[in-house]
Amino acid sequence: MSATRLLVLGAVRQHGRAHGYQIRSDLEYWGAHEWSNVKPGSIYHALKQMAKEGLLLAHDTEPSPAGGPPRTEYELTPEGEREYLALLREALVRHDQKPDLLTAGVGFLVDLPREEAVSLLRRRVAALEAWRDEVEREWLPTAPPEEWGHIGEIMKLWTHRAESGAEWTRGLIARLEGGAYVMAGEGERSVQVLPEGAENPFADRDGKRGERDRHRDRSGGA
Repeated sequence: MSATRLLVLGAVRQHGRAHGYQIRSDLEYWGAHEWSNVKPGSIYHALKQMAKEGLLLAHDTEPSPAGGPPRTEYELTPEGEREYLALLREALVRHDQKPDLLTAGVGFLVDLPREEAVSLLRRRVAALEAWRDEVEREWLPTAPPEEWGHIGEIMKLWTHRAESGAEWTRGLIARLEGGAYVMAGEGERSVQVLPEGAENPFADRDGKRGERDRHRDRSGGA
């Protein structure tokens, strides 16, 4: 399962319609380029590929009053909506995914109804506890702990990650049950990632990125 697909679909969905430069700016502001494999090229590739798969609908916008060719904007199709929600649910439930997938899932958690999000997270806790029990039952050496050697540290790592992951998930469940965040169906949420007038701290670091990405949006390519 790809975190890139979830991130790109979620970012497009958040805006309704969005072009590649906008999606890249959003994901960079979230720091996704640091904690996932999402890079500029992979964003544009994902947009084009998912448009081919029928998950996104591509629109050529009108040229700006200042001149210049139009950009390509994308929006989710009904199939894209189903794919997005399926990826989001899987990201929250699976206990054995890479950290970037869970991080992406938590980032879009509010796109689910509160009751469903809590239910999915409870399934995640159960899966983590089952994994911990399996490690302790099937994988721990039968020798006394002092004889395990450094290999025993692997099992300690696995059980620690399972226990700490379950503890964090229980805390999130408690916060959701306490009314934290505006979940799906509970009212309007702002789609603005950057506050009005704020500059993206990751944008145009080399002085060339803006023009490069504008060309990508207009050509629809990477």
